[in-house]
Amino acid sequence: MDRTRILIMGAAGRDFHDFNVVYREDPTVEVVAFTATQIPGIADRRYPPELAGPLYPTGIPILAESELERTIRDARVDLVVFAYSDVAHETVMHAASRVLATGADFSLLGPRRTMVASTRPVVATGATRTGAGKSQTTRYLARLIEEAGLTAVVIRHPMPYGDLVAQRCERFATYADLDRYETTIEEREEYEPHLDAGRIVYAGVDYEDILRSAEAETDVVVWDGGNNDFPFYKPDLFVVVADPLRAGHERRFHPGETNIRMADVVVVNKVDSADPEQVAMIVAGIAEMNPRAAIVKARSALTLEGGDIAGRSVVVVEDGPTLTHGGMTFGAGIVAADRFGASEIVDPRPYATGELKATLERYPDLDRLLPAMGYGDGQIRELEAALNAAPADVVLAATPIDLTRILHLDKPVVRVRYELEEVEGPSLRELLAPIVERARAARR
Repeated sequence: MDRTRILIMGAAGRDFHDFNVVYREDPTVEVVAFTATQIPGIADRRYPPELAGPLYPTGIPILAESELERTIRDARVDLVVFAYSDVAHETVMHAASRVLATGADFSLLGPRRTMVASTRPVVATGATRTGAGKSQTTRYLARLIEEAGLTAVVIRHPMPYGDLVAQRCERFATYADLDRYETTIEEREEYEPHLDAGRIVYAGVDYEDILRSAEAETDVVVWDGGNNDFPFYKPDLFVVVADPLRAGHERRFHPGETNIRMADVVVVNKVDSADPEQVAMIVAGIAEMNPRAAIVKARSALTLEGGDIAGRSVVVVEDGPTLTHGGMTFGAGIVAADRFGASEIVDPRPYATGELKATLERYPDLDRLLPAMGYGDGQIRELEAALNAAPADVVLAATPIDLTRILHLDKPVVRVRYELEEVEGPSLRELLAPIVERARAARR
């Protein structure tokens, strides 16, 4: 019997997961290639045979998405599966049009086929867009679980940009683990705050393997989603964060709209930064798309750590993905600079070089800031040089990591901390209560 020849379009995350749980052991199909986009430097390698399994003794090539049509023709692809997140609905259909024009079929895999069931209760966090506030919401939910006397282990959506075999199942309990797995700035942004709280984090490539390892040391699994993807695990409570600063995007971006329609709870975040009209618009949209969802309004409470910026000039560095494929032109750093009285926000863009400069040119609307790009040592050194060259009194760091651990900076660093604070609606503690009770019962 001829095997159906499949190509998976991805960005080193959902694509690998979909392959692992749907196609890896299916003898009726052959995945001939992945294509990669969004993240620099992840194309032109292979999904290794150690992860691909016995049906793929030489692994699977990972090619640039720009080679899509040629790959479909050369590899005689029958079906293309779209498997990455935080893209406009129009972008998905442009990809579909490219595929259909070659004669191949186009498909999306849904939650039923791709969510893995856990033996522990699962609380999952998702979002409408990158940068809506998933990470702070995940931290808040994990803390509420811990305050109930239970253990919460966080499993983070994949960011496997290095040695995929070594990253198959990563367990982070100390800062030494961050170095051991050679984590990027983007990964550290997600893991460090949990480590600061004494919380274990898992991540990697093989998410069924990861789940089974995490289940052995937790009462509740907390899924921390990436971008605006839907969970890899079947949630008992699905909490989706909506961003009123981008009101309307919850209807226009994939798979953020899916998340809203599946959510048990929608946290409308940043209500202190958005206009009332934006908040009202997003609340109305949620009520229309998913009237059964509980709606919680919240704000991102900003604090400074490491000094005062009043009357001082600052150079701002922000969370990278929020500003690139997340589509924001500013973040918590710009808000904090204004709120806490900085005398000037120094424009760092003239001091950027190399890949950092290219990123800024690709996103010309960014507001006097640097995204924390650090997918490799070269990008880290470029970020360090630009921050040192900018004529400012202080580096105002609105990335969740301690930049001084990886950058050698010649000026003081003041960190912007942002944590979720509930403002209105049913409390998340009450909404978590059935999960807490189930986990306690399992202990007895």
